[in-house]
Amino acid sequence: MAICKILIVDDSKTDLLNLKHMLEGSNFEIITATSGEQAIQKAESEQPNLILLDIVMKGIDGYRACREITKNPKTSSIPVIFVSSKKQRADQMWAIKQGGKSIVSKPYTKDQIIEQISNHA
Repeated sequence: MAICKILIVDDSKTDLLNLKHMLEGSNFEIITATSGEQAIQKAESEQPNLILLDIVMKGIDGYRACREITKNPKTSSIPVIFVSSKKQRADQMWAIKQGGKSIVSKPYTKDQIIEQISNHA
C-alpha cells in the first residue's frame, strides 16, 4: 500500500496532536496546519491525498478554506473531510455544500477517522 499524505488542519493544538498521534505509524505521511490560510497554501504546495479540516477557526474558517481548495484547479480533486464539534444536521449539510466529502463530529474514534480516510483517499 502506498503512503497516503494527509493534511490535518485545526487551530487547537490539542486536537491537532490528537489526530496526528492517531494516524502516526499507520502508513500515513502527516502534514499539519493551524489556520484556514495555511490549509489553502499547504493544499497547493504539498498536494496531500486527503485533508482533515476543522470548521471553527479564527480568520478563514474551515468552510471558506474548503471552498477555496475545491475551487482551485490545482487542489480541487483533494477530498476534504470536516472534523468538527458542529453536530447539527444543518452544519453537516452545509459542510457538504461547501465541497466537503463528509463530516466527523468530535469526539471521534480512531476507527471513525480511518474509515473516512479509507472511503475517500
